[in-house]
Amino acid sequence: MLRTDVRVARRRLAGRARKTPVFHTSVDGPDGPVPVSLKLEFLQHGGTFKVRGALNALLAADEGADHVVVASGGNAGIAVALAAAQLGKACTVVVPESAPHTKVAAMWAHGAEVLWHGTSYAEAQRRALTLAAERGAEHLHAYDMPAVVAGAGVIGLELEEQVRGRPPVLVAVGGGGLIAGLGAALGRRRQIIGIESEHTPVLSAALAAGAPVDVSGQSRSTELLCATRIGDIAFDIAQRQRMTALSVADAAIAAARTYLWREFRVVVELEGAAALAAVQSGAYVPAPGERPIVVLCGANTELPAL
Repeated sequence: MLRTDVRVARRRLAGRARKTPVFHTSVDGPDGPVPVSLKLEFLQHGGTFKVRGALNALLAADEGADHVVVASGGNAGIAVALAAAQLGKACTVVVPESAPHTKVAAMWAHGAEVLWHGTSYAEAQRRALTLAAERGAEHLHAYDMPAVVAGAGVIGLELEEQVRGRPPVLVAVGGGGLIAGLGAALGRRRQIIGIESEHTPVLSAALAAGAPVDVSGQSRSTELLCATRIGDIAFDIAQRQRMTALSVADAAIAAARTYLWREFRVVVELEGAAALAAVQSGAYVPAPGERPIVVLCGANTELPAL
């Protein structure tokens, strides 16, 4: 996975994905205000950064494929459904039984067929692979696929234009597609710090073990349903670039999301607030004079939860 792949993705996505803005501000930290640059990626089509990767993958695929299948706990399904609808393709999303209704409803709204299977993303993924073979459909991986990673990496190219200097970039890990894309785009020119929920420290566990490993932790929130194993592409890039991973508590993530709504009237989902939670909880302490970039990556949530 190279920076050139990300540049190709950017050209391919021109006019299809939004260049999301950056908001320079200060947020409450454990010892007072902390200057940050918020990348407002939740303003992307479908309310998720994953639309970039989904569109790039489908545009790069064989034009003869008219049906796509993906396994998802939520946002990847929304993204692929939206991308498929835009390109005139049929879409089937296989979701675990505990997938949030808000996200399933969004998949339906974009015309996707939604099938429930299993209690985990891993089980849904196995069914998606089988289903794609049975139907002769194209299978997209939610995060561990070169074209998906390259699409997400376009965010990194935008940040180079939007933020001066080389401040660190804090970003939620999930399955690793976003950190992998940023790593491919930025290389070692900027430090990328992966922020994980304490119940699924997939990147930390992989870096400690020297290879991707399964993490069995569970969250009380279905919104924090995510992969329990880091993708191979993300692990390779994180290891080569010596990325740092930090874990934050679910309560800190929930508090960061509530703060964004109270102070800025910004609505994000829990995973979308994870990177900010690292700053506000003190898990990440900026160096003197540093203004870190915080990526707010998704907004598919139930409003009453705020």
